[in-house]
Amino acid sequence: MGHVTRIVIIGGGPGGYEAALVAAQLGAEVTVVDRDGLGGASVLTDCVPSKTLIATAEVMTNFDSSYEELGIIVEDGTPDPDSPARVVGVDLGRVNRRVKRLALAQSHDITAAVTRAGARVLRGRGRLEPGQASDGTRQVVVETAGGEEERLTADAVLIATGGKPRELADARPDGERILNWTQVYDLEEQPGELIVVGSGVTGAEFAGAYQALGSRVTLVSSRDRVLPGEDPDAAVVLEDVFRRRGMNVMSRSRAASAKRVGDRVEVTLSDGRVITGSHCLMAVGAVPNTSGIGLEAAGVTLKDSGHIRTDRVSRTSAPGVYAAGDCTGVFALASVAAMQGRIAMYHFLGETVAPLDLKTVSANVFTDPEIATVGYTQADVDAGRIDARAVKLPLLRNARAKMQGVRDGFVKLFCRPGTGIVVGGVVVAPRASELIHPISIAVDNNLTVEQIANAFTVYPSLSGSIGEVARQLQTRKAAEEG
Repeated sequence: MGHVTRIVIIGGGPGGYEAALVAAQLGAEVTVVDRDGLGGASVLTDCVPSKTLIATAEVMTNFDSSYEELGIIVEDGTPDPDSPARVVGVDLGRVNRRVKRLALAQSHDITAAVTRAGARVLRGRGRLEPGQASDGTRQVVVETAGGEEERLTADAVLIATGGKPRELADARPDGERILNWTQVYDLEEQPGELIVVGSGVTGAEFAGAYQALGSRVTLVSSRDRVLPGEDPDAAVVLEDVFRRRGMNVMSRSRAASAKRVGDRVEVTLSDGRVITGSHCLMAVGAVPNTSGIGLEAAGVTLKDSGHIRTDRVSRTSAPGVYAAGDCTGVFALASVAAMQGRIAMYHFLGETVAPLDLKTVSANVFTDPEIATVGYTQADVDAGRIDARAVKLPLLRNARAKMQGVRDGFVKLFCRPGTGIVVGGVVVAPRASELIHPISIAVDNNLTVEQIANAFTVYPSLSGSIGEVARQLQTRKAAEEG
C-alpha cells in the first residue's frame, strides 16, 4: 500500500475547514489544529454573529421606515399622540443570546461535517518547527487544550490562522464600555449612545445596525466619506441614508484616544475635539495572527504588514507550506479564504487547479440597504486599469421597489466597449447579496450585455433592473457602433 499523504491545517476557519473537507475527500490523512472551535472568527465572532444581529436590525428598520407608507396602522396604546416612543423595542440581551447560540450551532455543524469526512480535529495551538526533514516532511508542534504537547508530521502544512481586531494604543477595549467587534455580543443592554470609530465595512455595518436597534449613533470616519473602499456612488447613498435616519456621521475626523470616565466613554479626536457616549466600538481594521507560530524560522516570508506572502495557488516561500484566509491579506472574505484553502489542497494533491482569480470575487456590505459588488470597480475604470462603460439605474424607477417602499439604491453594470462583455457590477438594494449572483455568473463566464438583456426576468422584481441596465448598455453600444 502506498504512502498516505499527511496534511496538517493550523486554523479551523473557512480557509482551514474547507481545505480539510477537500483533502479528506481526496484521500489524505488530515488533522485540523484549532484553538477556539471550527468556523473560526468568521463563524464565532465575526460574519455569522454580526449578520444575525443585523437580521434583527433589518426587521426594525423595515418596521420603522415603511409601515406608515405601506398603510399599516399600529395601535401602540400611548395616551399622547405626539409621543416619540417607539412602537417596537429590542431586548438586546435576548438578541445576543440568540446570536451566540446560532454561532455555536454553526460551529458544531462544521465540526460534524469535517469529522464525517474523515479528518481529525485537535483542540490546541499549533506552531511550525524550523526546516524540512530530508524526506520533505515538516513538524508541527501542538500545545493541546489539556496542556500536553503533541508532535505531528506533515507532508504539507496549511496556515489558516486568520486575524484579530487592530487596537489603538490609547483606545484599548475593556469589554464593557470600550469594545471591539468580538465583544459586542456580551452586552445585556442597549447602548444609549454608541460611538463607532472607523467607517470601513465593519464600522458601517455595526453603526447602521445599532442605529436601527434604537441606539443614538455617532460614526467617526477619518476619511471624506463612509466606506472609502467601496463604490463611490454606493457610499453616497448609504451616507445619505445614515444621516436621514438620524446618525451623526463625522467625516475627516480621526480618533486619537478613547477612555472611560465613570460610566461614560470619552473619545478624543486628533484635532482636540472630545465626544462622549455610553459605549464605544473600535472598528479600525484587523491584524493577522502570524506571530509566535514559527513562520519566519520555517522560511515563510511575511509582508511588512505581518501577512503571509502567497502566490495564486496559495503557496508560501517555504516548500510544502501553504496559507489561506485573512492571514494572507488577499481579501478579508470567508469566501476567498475557503477558495484559497481548496486551491492549496488541489495543488498539493495534484488535482486540476485554477489559480485564484480576484476579478470574479463577489462581496457584500450588510448595511441597510446592502451594497454588493463583483469584478472590476469604478476605481479600476477611473484609474484606467480597464476600459469599460457603465450604466447606473436607480431603483426608484423599479415597480417592485415602489411597491415595497424602497427608495434608495441602484443597479450599475460595467461592460467592455467593443464586445459588451460584463466585467463588473454594483447593486445597492435590500438583499443585494442575493441580487449580485446573476452578475457574478456573467462576470465569471464572460457573458455579454446582450445575453443578460435577452434572459427573462420576473415582472415585477428588483432583478428586472439588472435586465434593464443591460438593455441600456446594449442600446448605447448599438448607438456608438451605428
